[in-house]
Amino acid sequence: MDWTSVAHAMGGAGQGGSGQGAAGGLGFFAPLVIMMVIFYFLLIRPQQKRQKELKNMLAGLQKGDVVLTQGGLQGKVTGLTDTVVTLEIAEKVRVKIQRAYVVSVVSKGEVEE
Repeated sequence: MDWTSVAHAMGGAGQGGSGQGAAGGLGFFAPLVIMMVIFYFLLIRPQQKRQKELKNMLAGLQKGDVVLTQGGLQGKVTGLTDTVVTLEIAEKVRVKIQRAYVVSVVSKGEVEE
């Protein structure tokens, strides 16, 4: 008995005439597509939403807002430019930080002048 003829016969019998090879390929990619959709809704979309909220918060900063920085400083906004925020962290103690380091607005308010 010749093993090459047996192997050839087994390979030919597995394919059949109904085109199952193409359907098997699509069945392989379906779980990958489902995983990509799950990753989009669980990871990518919420992160984009948080970035959008942070961008809107930074654009809406005003004098008198009390903010928290990434380094843990909390202070009142006394000056704003496009890239720099001046915070008063104690009476007559002011620091300048990059606007990107502001994490959240603790309370909104206007400076009394």
